[in-house]
Amino acid sequence: MLRVTDIRLPFNHSDEELTFAIASKIRVKPGKIISFQIIRKSIDARKGGLIFFVYTVDVDVQNENAVKPSPKISPSPVETYQLPKAASKGGLRPVIVGTGPCGLFAGLILAQAGFSPILLERGKPAKERARDVHEFWNTGTLDAASNVQFGEGGAGTFSDGKLTTRIKDKAFRCTKVLGELVQAGAPEEILYTNKPHIGTDILVKVVTNLRNRIISLGGEVRFESQVTDIAIENEKVAGVILADGQTIETDRVIIAIGHSARDTYEMLHGKGVSLQAKAFSIGARIEHPQSMIDKIQFGKFSGYPKLGRAEYRLSHRCENGRGVYTFCMCPGGQVIGASSEAGGVVTNGMSAFARNKPNANSGLVVGVTPEDFGDAHPLAGIEFQRKWERAAFKLGGGDYKAPVQLVKDFLKAKTSKNLRQLEPSYKPGVQLCDLAECLPAYVVNAMREGIVVFDKKLPGFAMRDAVLTGVETRTSAPVRILRGDDFQSTNTAGLYPAGEGAGYAGGIISAAVDGIKVAEAICAINNR
Repeated sequence: MLRVTDIRLPFNHSDEELTFAIASKIRVKPGKIISFQIIRKSIDARKGGLIFFVYTVDVDVQNENAVKPSPKISPSPVETYQLPKAASKGGLRPVIVGTGPCGLFAGLILAQAGFSPILLERGKPAKERARDVHEFWNTGTLDAASNVQFGEGGAGTFSDGKLTTRIKDKAFRCTKVLGELVQAGAPEEILYTNKPHIGTDILVKVVTNLRNRIISLGGEVRFESQVTDIAIENEKVAGVILADGQTIETDRVIIAIGHSARDTYEMLHGKGVSLQAKAFSIGARIEHPQSMIDKIQFGKFSGYPKLGRAEYRLSHRCENGRGVYTFCMCPGGQVIGASSEAGGVVTNGMSAFARNKPNANSGLVVGVTPEDFGDAHPLAGIEFQRKWERAAFKLGGGDYKAPVQLVKDFLKAKTSKNLRQLEPSYKPGVQLCDLAECLPAYVVNAMREGIVVFDKKLPGFAMRDAVLTGVETRTSAPVRILRGDDFQSTNTAGLYPAGEGAGYAGGIISAAVDGIKVAEAICAINNR
């Protein structure tokens, strides 16, 4: 087949027009095209009111050798992931702690290679977890083991399900992840759209199907099975101990805990495992009417179903040296309560696949570093997060309502008294306030500067009635669990820190790919 790039058509084109455009590009009659597959599809809305879809396709054409090659026409590359060599007989079963994207894909690869892994999850299966999450949103009753952060699928299950990544992976692990997600029930369009997403409503089904696939291949998944200790003998892993006192003997443990397993970080530090504090970002969620974002980005074509809901991504280096940027933008979504500890308010953004809610939201966050934490302890970033989460809890009224402020008041350092055009989507509820009381002053100043700058790039961003909801503190892990080139802890053999919670990923795809890499490392050692 041939790989053909840069096929540009008006966004409202027909299927027949795409076929004709491919034929024109390779200079053959449309009847000579046997079939084609879309490899990539993106939107170009940069040219003054004109909006195009830009395609890359693989095309099967009669008499392929007669087609003249060019920079935009070449043989289709082979993009197939190669599964690691199957496990040899015998040995203890590897244990994976956590069933987020990292843990699930590490488990899937190991199961496909014949290792029969055991996956341990402190939370509940996806469907039961979803009930607990909605109970929290509706009543403010928090389950500390089953919430937006903990449970099957990890924190990404209650998000927009974005699958964008900047990974350049010649081993085609990203291709493997996307293919497995489609087999598990994700829409096929994630294989080729430029900004793929699944949506929370579909993700719940997808992670359940991934779990069942692992089990069908000989793996085991245990829920409500929190690991509270790791047995270490002579600086080597010897097993894991569960909250109920049960011990599972193993010499290979993948720590895929996610960024909010604070008690697990504390346990690892107490065992002497090498950790260090790392940078992350904090701030708030900003909400605008989605119709306004669509109009800004798509102009007179906003609202056309083929274009979907418009997105944005903005960043700025502030005068105080801080970076401020938008994070995890959720078109047609909602701001959600993402607390996992009693007495703290945490926000995040979420969208269903249809992205059909009236508001757009995004994190508006500012980078912080270990120098800001006020302590050189490896876990100082956790206490820094807690400080502002607890301040937000108090400011919101002490019942998991979130503090909110209109953008116009935030810019003027005034406490908001009334909501206006836009209704905040956060559940369990909101309390009008001054967000400067639950964020560091340097973060507040950077956010204010960022809003003004972003309004010049995206006119309307500083809309007076837009709403800020605090606080967003879990943008990434505040800790890195140090590992070497062999993916093992630098001072504990057989312990494999992996994914976002270990400090080596930042999103669904990158976490899943890191899980695959760690699984491959275990396979390589096993087959030496």
